[in-house]
Amino acid sequence: MKTATSAGLLLYRDRNGLEVMLGHPGGPYWRKKDDGSWTVPKGEVIGGEDLYKAALREFVEEIGFHPKGSAVPLGSVRQAGGKCVHVWAIEDDWNPETLVSNTFSIEWPPRSGRMQDFPEIDRAQWFDLATAHAKILKSQAEFLNRLALLRQSG
Repeated sequence: MKTATSAGLLLYRDRNGLEVMLGHPGGPYWRKKDDGSWTVPKGEVIGGEDLYKAALREFVEEIGFHPKGSAVPLGSVRQAGGKCVHVWAIEDDWNPETLVSNTFSIEWPPRSGRMQDFPEIDRAQWFDLATAHAKILKSQAEFLNRLALLRQSG
């Protein structure tokens, strides 16, 4: 049974300014979408699973990298579809060229009877905050604001 709760990790680094790593959703629906379609790597929380453990598990499954930094909670937001997303920020560096994502299967093309596999995340990239605001799903932009405030105060 699907849940209306997801958890994820927002990886960040400081290279001549704050940068965040976002993932681009895989699959045919997202293939030609760019601005407003990138996401914090996240996924479904299973049953009574610990939210942070779910965020770390999903990040590793979707990106193929296990971050080593300390996690700082950025709270949660409710997306347009009603899903509640919990996110933690972790400072670490990673090369997006090493992306290894799990896959999902859907019937494609629709009503063709043919199942195809697609990566959950088809690419990942580092963005400065201004660019990240243009790239990220509108409902997740608040996480960028919270990270920026956290970095200013700390």
